[in-house]
Amino acid sequence: MMTEGSDDAPVYSRELSVSFGYQCNVTGPSISSIEPEGFDFLNSTMIQDSCMKMSSSFSCLSGAALSANATLANTNLCNGLIGEEILPNLDSPKSFRRMASSPSLSRLDFTSSSSYSSFTSLGGSTPKEKDFAETLWKSMSAPTRTESSTFLNTMEVQMAGGAAGEDRVQAVCSEENGWLFCGIYDGFNGRDAADFLAGTLYENICFYLHMLEWNKKKQPGSFKSTLEGENVTLHIALPDDPGHSNSEMEQAKLPNYVDEEFPHENYSSDIISCLNRALAQAEGDFMYMVEQEMEDRPDLVSVGSCVLAILLYGDHIYVQNLGDSRAILATSTIQEEGVLKAIQLTETHTVDNESECNKVLADHPDDPSPIIYGRVKGKLKLTRAFGVGYLKKSKMNDVLMGILQVRNLCSPPYVYNHPFTMSHRVSDKDQFVVLGSDGLFDFFSNDEVVKLVHLFIQNNPSGDPAKHLVEQLVERAADNAGFSSEDLMNIPAGRRRKYHDDVTVIVVILGNKQRTSAASAYL
Repeated sequence: MMTEGSDDAPVYSRELSVSFGYQCNVTGPSISSIEPEGFDFLNSTMIQDSCMKMSSSFSCLSGAALSANATLANTNLCNGLIGEEILPNLDSPKSFRRMASSPSLSRLDFTSSSSYSSFTSLGGSTPKEKDFAETLWKSMSAPTRTESSTFLNTMEVQMAGGAAGEDRVQAVCSEENGWLFCGIYDGFNGRDAADFLAGTLYENICFYLHMLEWNKKKQPGSFKSTLEGENVTLHIALPDDPGHSNSEMEQAKLPNYVDEEFPHENYSSDIISCLNRALAQAEGDFMYMVEQEMEDRPDLVSVGSCVLAILLYGDHIYVQNLGDSRAILATSTIQEEGVLKAIQLTETHTVDNESECNKVLADHPDDPSPIIYGRVKGKLKLTRAFGVGYLKKSKMNDVLMGILQVRNLCSPPYVYNHPFTMSHRVSDKDQFVVLGSDGLFDFFSNDEVVKLVHLFIQNNPSGDPAKHLVEQLVERAADNAGFSSEDLMNIPAGRRRKYHDDVTVIVVILGNKQRTSAASAYL
């Protein structure tokens, strides 16, 4: 394993924008904190004193990202706080770092206007719910434990993340309580939307999960007014594998609760609803701030981002995606023992997806050309995305001039902000999950990604599979262009976008088995 700064390290490895790794220290409350023999987790952190409250379904993870786009300085959204304060705190490419788990949204000036009003309107319709929302909202900046039994109730978390071109990546882990959150935000037309997501989405999710727990404990049944009627997609198990029980993909309508506690079997639906509400919150806040600045910065109305977020807790993976980033599950099958099958846990929200294309056409019957030259209104291949206000609101399109403005924006929105969400129960057959921005899948199919990771893990028990995927992508991109890898990486960011996109990868190893693992950071 090459160490940081090694003269022998490949150029493309030394140029990685982000590389981090983490391995769980224990597999359950009965196992003492013992460092595995041969552990060589470079530039990373192990928790030596934790005793998890429940067994986690993941053992380690690694992340890597490589930039291709040159990005401009951050705008004045949030008075610059997103770029100047939040991201550097998250940007720890050498390791995970221990941080207080209390959300810190209150340091952003926008909370006094858009966010707080949105939280109270989305968070509850009864006076008591609004009082709780106000109390919790005001307490989110305090470094204290929120009084709740939720699994997010922890004083400290391990956090890592960073930026690669217009991509943003973050991972938050509580080994104490056995959960992991990962987010990949693939920005386009600028970095502002991805910056905003990196600074707010996780904390929004914390807020709504705390609110859910509060409603469950304090007022059984009262949360029905805010959850009732929301449709979510629940992926209970893999539909084509008889080794998984209850295999089905179904639309589940959240049940009514009147005078009883939330049943445990319905908790997956509740968590998914919290993920959806957190993203809707972030979208509303971002669009509000774009409206405040669009007269001076009309380019902001075209800024957007894809969203890929997973929450792994206990034996469930909760997935949320908006756009064309992917989460791929590698699982073994009964029919072919030892052979891993790639299962895509996300949808692809582009016009190349026939169902997405048909939806855009069906939603705009009076528009003769909702899709032009394979793009929504001739501008964007994505059919669902965060931000990109000029394809959602006429007044945002109106601030653009000349060829930048969309002609005949008859019936917006043309790009949607409702995500695909699902949950999957992790089985003994599930080996790992690969999260990637679309830059990864420009070069590799789902099956190729799973095969590359599987072979690498088998042959390199102390290696970093995320970094390996990025290195393989560089080699393939260079080969396609007729360059050596070194020649390709010597091309400056911006010009290199001709040969590959920004690429971000996270690999999460599932199961409770200890695995000797390592991660490197090259700056």
